[in-house]
Amino acid sequence: MKRRHFLAASIAASTLAAAGETVAQVSAAGASTTGAAGSPRREFYQLRRYNLLSGPQLKLTESYFSSALIPASSRMGLGPVGAFRLDIGPETPAYYLLIPGPSVETLAELDLRLSEDAEFLKAADPFWNATSTAPAFQRAEISLLAAFEGWPKLTPPAAAATKAKRIFQLRTYESPSNGEHVRKVEMFHSGEFEIFANAGFHPVFFGDTLIGSRMPNLTYMLSFADLAELDAKWDVFRNDPAWKKLSSNPRYAFDSIVTNITNLILSPLDCSQI
Repeated sequence: MKRRHFLAASIAASTLAAAGETVAQVSAAGASTTGAAGSPRREFYQLRRYNLLSGPQLKLTESYFSSALIPASSRMGLGPVGAFRLDIGPETPAYYLLIPGPSVETLAELDLRLSEDAEFLKAADPFWNATSTAPAFQRAEISLLAAFEGWPKLTPPAAAATKAKRIFQLRTYESPSNGEHVRKVEMFHSGEFEIFANAGFHPVFFGDTLIGSRMPNLTYMLSFADLAELDAKWDVFRNDPAWKKLSSNPRYAFDSIVTNITNLILSPLDCSQI
């Protein structure tokens, strides 16, 4: 037990050290519009992608989410947890899991804390102890993100409460350098949030990647009723005079601050709390 807690502390310390520089950069980017006394403390997010094969892996992984991982996360005070199916994007089938938490340490230690939860281990057994001849998934990719200062809390769509039809757009912007990345984060805090609001979007979260692949990058999620609403609202956004003015600012020139955009369309699994 002592060894396990020592390992957990070591992992958390390593993650905090690696994430520290990016946290400082994002804080500086949002400092002009946030940080007033009494403002909400921002969250952190663990974003998981499970690469799967069609067939038994889909049912097994969804059952793991619904009967083991999401209930255990709730017992730890984490949530709401989003669980999604990749509908449009590369390398399907794949499931995504979004877990909000109050600190880097909490999310860095998540699997270690799960391993001490007897109720979780019982429910998770078919997934956690799957054999090499019948694996539960192919690979899992995990990123750790910090909520933007200007959007510090995850905001589920109203449709999540009633399990009404909804889809999600998950967008990742990669930048050529840390400096350009900070400018892209700054751009959101310099009017882009307001343009999203004026266009009628429902943002779920905005996060800066502290630990993950293809860095530096940021990721955000939007919710819509369907693809028709998605297209209509993006048309309003693109034609907003405020957007045209902001995007024409040389400081935020697209070719300078963004080198690649990954655009995914997701739908919620039945167990999703978002």
